[in-house]
Amino acid sequence: MTLSVIVISRNECRAIERCLNSAAWANEVIVLDSASTDNTADIARRLGAKVTTAADWPGFGPQKNRALDLATGDWVFSLDADEWITPELRAEIERVMQAPDDYSAFKLPRLSSYCGRFMRHSGWWPDYVTRLFRRGAARFSTDLVHERLIVEGKVGTMRESLMHEAIVDLDDALNKMNAYSTAGALMQHERGKKGSLASAVLHGTWTFIRTYFLRCGFLDGRAGFMLAVSNAEGAYYRYLKLALLGEKRP
Repeated sequence: MTLSVIVISRNECRAIERCLNSAAWANEVIVLDSASTDNTADIARRLGAKVTTAADWPGFGPQKNRALDLATGDWVFSLDADEWITPELRAEIERVMQAPDDYSAFKLPRLSSYCGRFMRHSGWWPDYVTRLFRRGAARFSTDLVHERLIVEGKVGTMRESLMHEAIVDLDDALNKMNAYSTAGALMQHERGKKGSLASAVLHGTWTFIRTYFLRCGFLDGRAGFMLAVSNAEGAYYRYLKLALLGEKRP
């Protein structure tokens, strides 16, 4: 059984080497780069990845499907540029590929960090994501953000964790909050959803309560409070942007 690792990237020179080094054992590593203005593509080529440049950005889901179409392995592992595979996870991947039973894909826990702290609560753990799948048995949804893998067949569960540096610092948190809230508002707008100032306030408040209290974010210390505020701001601005998009509708 052969394995293709697919990665989409844009201006990821800080993280891409760690990501690709962790996947160097795969039969092929494919990087679909979105016209990075730094040396992300050069680093990927130096590390032996097959690099293709995309001229446009259709959203996370469609872009991952483009990368998937470039894969040739029997199995595919989708890896984000800010993620990496541990030696323990590599061993488990190799084991389940050789004896997958009747599973078409596998989900695994993801351990993510926020401003340098790995989060064990706040709704961020174990954060199961489906990443390993038989080529031809799954495609990504066409969502602009928060895409998901749509699998034909049974999905098994792995034990070892995928590592994820989700948020580097507060600047990164603010930039991602702005980008994701815009993409989320656009998706909801295209589906005919409407927003308002009241819904923005309510969703923001509820998101903070859910993250910090119901999902025990307070057990993550200072970072848990910071994450709860970030999540609340993201929800608030998503629905506020949705309301403003509705006002522009003819």
